[in-house]
Amino acid sequence: MMLTAISERVLVLAPLGRDAELTRQLIERQGLPAEVCMTGRALLAAMEVGAGCAVITDEALSGELERELARVLREQPPWSDFPLIVLSGSHRGAPALGNVTLLERPIAPQTLIAAIHAAGRARRRQYEARAAIQQRDQFLAMLGHELRTPLGSIVLATELARSGRDRVQIDARLELIARQSNLLARLVDDLLDVARVTMGKIQLRRSAIDVDTTVRGCVEALAERARSRSISLETDTATGAVIEGDPVRIEQVINNLLANAIKYSPPGRVVRVSSSIVGSACEIRVRDQGVGIAPEMQGRVFDLFAQVDGSLDRAEGGMGIGLTLVDRLVRLHGGTVELHSAGVGHGSEFIVRIPLAARPASPDSAAPDDAAEPGSRVVLVEDNPDLRALTADLLASLGCRVELAADGAEGVERIVQAAPELALVDIGLPLLDGFGVARAVRAQLGGAPYLVAVTGYGRVQDREQAAEAGFDELVTKPLGIAKVRELMDRARARRRPSARA
Repeated sequence: MMLTAISERVLVLAPLGRDAELTRQLIERQGLPAEVCMTGRALLAAMEVGAGCAVITDEALSGELERELARVLREQPPWSDFPLIVLSGSHRGAPALGNVTLLERPIAPQTLIAAIHAAGRARRRQYEARAAIQQRDQFLAMLGHELRTPLGSIVLATELARSGRDRVQIDARLELIARQSNLLARLVDDLLDVARVTMGKIQLRRSAIDVDTTVRGCVEALAERARSRSISLETDTATGAVIEGDPVRIEQVINNLLANAIKYSPPGRVVRVSSSIVGSACEIRVRDQGVGIAPEMQGRVFDLFAQVDGSLDRAEGGMGIGLTLVDRLVRLHGGTVELHSAGVGHGSEFIVRIPLAARPASPDSAAPDDAAEPGSRVVLVEDNPDLRALTADLLASLGCRVELAADGAEGVERIVQAAPELALVDIGLPLLDGFGVARAVRAQLGGAPYLVAVTGYGRVQDREQAAEAGFDELVTKPLGIAKVRELMDRARARRRPSARA
């Protein structure tokens, strides 16, 4: 946190002779800002504006000033504990004013300076605590806004869909519910990701990545959003570049940059994404013709919860964590990301540089099937009745034969009896939690069923605990059709070798 001279200044109140002026000169010779207060009232007014500490001689502590000081200090905000250094020659002891350092005169200059430095360090920590509280409150307010907006749309669209009779209107409202639900899921995922990445708990699943294909896939995924805002997406990707990294995280980087460019571009503008090989690195550039970024803000765009302009219309949403994730994820891949903007109204360009892979990617062995094989058996263990019913409908729509269980004990029974290709098991179950279910199933059936832990948590320790219990993998809620298809592909791959044996 940057502190101003006002926040760090040393206030001096010493009414006798030249004590105040001499003390001020001594302090300023050490490179510290100091200000003489001629009266007790002036001292109290200066403290209200801000200061690092105050040096007061005991002659200045008349009964009235001491009472007023005690009142002002009692009324400090919770983050503040203003430090006072009292120079005493009366041996009367420290006044009852809270955070007081008492120095007996005569005082060696170095003793006074050391006390001022110690008080200043403590005061800086207090200002940092205030900044953290303000940042927290700002984030919570932003989070409340970002969650209420899609939730409000979902609640209203649901009510209208229930009362609607026109099929076209109902379909439009269902599409809105799906879109806003995906937005909520992205917000939660970003929150979890930024927490993990700032704590160093992101684990990259590295493989060779075809940059051109990845960029084109991201552009296709956001094409509809761009069209809805009358924004053109242009691509220039024919490099043949291959990097080594986590495909999901690289897509996340490109998607966040593209989404940001679309969000801050007025209708009718162009967003351009390109890739090129520069030396031993691949460069991915995302350029927009949007609002641009003021020079004073450009050094902070990758800071957590930073917003380009707090006064901007927030209809598009955003919590100021997308660019933080971009920066941290790129650095995890050994790369860099930088911003270029000529200022407000002149658009922005983000440049990601990631080292090229040492060797080219090997071709994929086989593309997964689009749907479950007819008759694939799945056991779903979920205690929430609404989620259980909806997930069962999703599985049935993919051609699965579904067995349901509402608690852990019933889940073990169903899985052992059905011997399914795939079992989706919630972790927080009554009677027996999901980890207990996995251990019991493995003890009775061995490695045959593909066991998937389904949870609202996705921490490293959760994944480790799931693996130790016997789960093949852990996925976070909500489950979508694409994710279920991936799980079915892996379950069938597990079953096929044993069927041929």
